[in-house]
Amino acid sequence: MRYDPVVPSRRTALVVLVAALLAGGAAALVARGAAPAATPQVGASDERRAFRGRHRGPLPPQAMRTFERYLYRPVHPDEVLREFYFTRLAYSGHMYRGFAGSWSIDYPKADRQFMVGLKRLLDQLDAYDYDHALPATDPELFRFPFLYSVEVGYMALSPPEREALRRYLLAGGFWVIDDFWGSWEWANLERELSLLLPEYPIVEIPLDHPIFHCFYDVEEIIQVPNVGQGRYGGPTWEQDGFTPHVRGIFDEDGRLMVVINWNTDLGDAWEWAEDEWYPVRFSHYAYQMGVNFVVYAMSH
Repeated sequence: MRYDPVVPSRRTALVVLVAALLAGGAAALVARGAAPAATPQVGASDERRAFRGRHRGPLPPQAMRTFERYLYRPVHPDEVLREFYFTRLAYSGHMYRGFAGSWSIDYPKADRQFMVGLKRLLDQLDAYDYDHALPATDPELFRFPFLYSVEVGYMALSPPEREALRRYLLAGGFWVIDDFWGSWEWANLERELSLLLPEYPIVEIPLDHPIFHCFYDVEEIIQVPNVGQGRYGGPTWEQDGFTPHVRGIFDEDGRLMVVINWNTDLGDAWEWAEDEWYPVRFSHYAYQMGVNFVVYAMSH
């Protein structure tokens, strides 16, 4: 092909365009580098906390973005104290999916959305509307009789956490454990509980126990799948956790201190109850169980 110096080729025009784009990008990088880098400050509001503060009141739980994660927020001294708080245990643990925050899985959407249903079903209960997470070592923990935990297959309590949680349970606290699967994760929980409450065995809770009948009559233990498997009709189990169990730890007076929901995920059913593709029978059962747990905790 003969080169015509008057009419530039398409290749020449492309080269000019690329050069211009690279020059513009370089200028932007220089400008960005000249700006001072933002450094995190203790106590300063970050983007996530600003999001939470802006939408704390009007934002419904189902509008929460699934990837939002928050640090625990103690109840402010100026807030009006409520009769019931859905308190989540912020525990120490092993790495989980690349980060050490297994306690915060499904948080805060599952917690907030459960509270929406709870307040409709128990309209006489003066309940706090939002999420409420505390570490075991927080001295305020003893004000809240109900405690909830997930993914305990990755839990690794420190000695101070273990001591505080033991005192909490023996003083009348009630702990609900949920969303962990299979023999490996059970072995980790069993080890933690043997260090926490070595004198009390873990037993299967019979279906005639009051916790299954204190508000709703639950006649069958249903395996609740995670949201993905529930939506698409996949298997309800994970790992080798084929059979769901509700186990517990009782004190010497027969009071139920710990409820263990193994090979099931009640929290996902609360979190996705508004999802039209998530089966209603799972969310219905999960809410029945959750309401019974709260009624039992507040009456024993």
